[in-house]
Amino acid sequence: MATMKAAKRTEVGTNKVKQLRKAGNIPGIIYGHGIDPQAVTISEHEVELAMQHGDRLLELDVDGEIENVLIKALQYDTFGQIILHVDFNRVDLDERVEVTATITLTGTPQGVKDGGVLQQSVSSIHIECPVQNIPEEIKIMVTEMKMDDRMNLGDIELPEGITLLDDAEALLCNVHELAEEEEATTEEGEDADAPEVIGERNVESDTEE
Repeated sequence: MATMKAAKRTEVGTNKVKQLRKAGNIPGIIYGHGIDPQAVTISEHEVELAMQHGDRLLELDVDGEIENVLIKALQYDTFGQIILHVDFNRVDLDERVEVTATITLTGTPQGVKDGGVLQQSVSSIHIECPVQNIPEEIKIMVTEMKMDDRMNLGDIELPEGITLLDDAEALLCNVHELAEEEEATTEEGEDADAPEVIGERNVESDTEE
């Protein structure tokens, strides 16, 4: 479990937040377990490193007081690049928590080798697991999938102690034949300049007290 330092924050307001960010820090809040929420200041760089390494469970040193916390939510700027605020949830190391885990499909399905297309319907699932065993991602081998095969969420072999919270009958992925219309569209598109597609990200603005 990674350790991160934070400081209690008593001064609020837009100007104070701007000063924090100029110093490389961001505001955050710790809540949960029936204890009053605690506003904190934390290094933006350390939060970014934690996310890059998949460290969601942290030992947070708040002015010498240790809190076991889970990174629960992040607020980003309009472009989804800069972290504006972080929410921490207090946890006991023996409890189970509900989290979202990324799904990664690995391997090339036999059906794709036979000319089909692999289509993934969801990129993450909701699970319940021990707080100390939160998976960074769940990898699923799809090499055995043939043409017209499908895999539902309930078909995922989850590690021991992890429970699926989503609908087990929901589609995860399938292999299907490439339709003639899709082939024709692709061929036509090769002769034209494709427009740039910019992904949208649903972000919340930082609403400071």
